[in-house]
Amino acid sequence: MRLLMLARNANLYSHRRIVEAAQARGHEIDVIDTLRVYMNITSRRPELRYQGRVLEGYDAVIPRIGASITSYGLAVVRQFEMTGVWAMNESVAIGRSRDKLRCLQLLARAGIGLPVTAFAHDTRMTDDVLDIVGGEPVVIKLLEGTQGVGVVLAETRRSAKSVIEAFRGAKVNILVQEFIKEAGGADIRAIVIGGRVVAAIKRQGGEGEFRSNLHRGGHAAKVKISPEERATAIRAARVLGLNVAGVDMLRSNHGPVVMEVNSTPGLEGIEEATGADVAGAMVAFIEKHAQPGKTRTRGKG
Repeated sequence: MRLLMLARNANLYSHRRIVEAAQARGHEIDVIDTLRVYMNITSRRPELRYQGRVLEGYDAVIPRIGASITSYGLAVVRQFEMTGVWAMNESVAIGRSRDKLRCLQLLARAGIGLPVTAFAHDTRMTDDVLDIVGGEPVVIKLLEGTQGVGVVLAETRRSAKSVIEAFRGAKVNILVQEFIKEAGGADIRAIVIGGRVVAAIKRQGGEGEFRSNLHRGGHAAKVKISPEERATAIRAARVLGLNVAGVDMLRSNHGPVVMEVNSTPGLEGIEEATGADVAGAMVAFIEKHAQPGKTRTRGKG
């Protein structure tokens, strides 16, 4: 097969591993900077170009789009879908996962466990918002934050109101969530590929850190997840329409709750902790499912 990966940095561990896995299975794979792709948007023959040449002849595209370029990246993936190229994760599904509010609303509609979450624009309603999520301490999140950036634990009502007012003063949108104290600063990351969990780790935050992100000094270890956690991860990926997803869950007193669903999960921490060949599983899924014109949404939405 001839594969194309959209990625700004070909040297990242995750991207190198996908290339290695594809080549080991006899495939040709190109890695192209997403922002250097440009498009001819026309009714009869839509095209994508890169350095003066038309990008064509690919069996599948692997989107590895950074959060900072989501809008342009989704436009590129949509254009590939319009030309009939199969995408490992479709543009609509990636868009759902990147919009944190939309993601939570879709998961809630499907009855998937979530932390109690509130969203409001008017800061005059802050007291009511805090009451909705069970009172302080609360977690306050930027809608656009990633890897733990823009996530604040407010331990008192005064500090919560100050943080909320500061964020709203900066014209940014936030979510307010209940703090799952019993999680102890740890979460579960499960990698779902093609409707099954292929690897799972427990990520533990550093000393005094409630965020468990590995980028923020947390550490990971292989973990055996419960049948309920496995089912929750699979359902979350399915609801958003993601073929490949990293589903982050907390272990609460009332079962697993989903914190985030990542459409471009990193592979380094989970492969090193578990020994699983996640990159190989991704390529195997592509081999089985990639067919021209089989994109379900065909760039719609």
